Amino acid sequence: MRTHLCIACLAGALTFPLLTVQSAEKDKDKPAVDVSKLPPASDKKDVTYAKDIKPIFDKSCINCHGPDKQKGKLRLDSLEAALKGGQDGKVIEPGDSAKSVLVHNVAHIGDEDDYMPPPDNKDKIPPLTKEQIGLIRAWIDQGAK
Repeated sequence: MRTHLCIACLAGALTFPLLTVQSAEKDKDKPAVDVSKLPPASDKKDVTYAKDIKPIFDKSCINCHGPDKQKGKLRLDSLEAALKGGQDGKVIEPGDSAKSVLVHNVAHIGDEDDYMPPPDNKDKIPPLTKEQIGLIRAWIDQGAK
């Protein structure tokens, strides 16, 4: 029994650094995100998905991330779906908007290929305002509820 436990621990210890290296390799081509360029979080209290965030997503995101179409397998038409993320993983880090990929993408910082909405989108959806991004940041910082 102890031998099996030791082997399992050793296998885990050897695998973890390999996974970390693979993850670093995957992300090395992505430019670093300068979070100092993010608009500040709104000071509005008790921000919720249903009341404050869904209207923003409905207007600017649902055409590509809703029930009819899910680019990157990401849906933003429900709280549960938004928190689940897409094919590349979670896009929201509850409690830390500056680390949330969703915030980077809507604020148009980081990789230009990930900007949302895309600058040249066919529906002519304008970028989110600083106020909208600040509200999304406040929602995430308050726990993304």
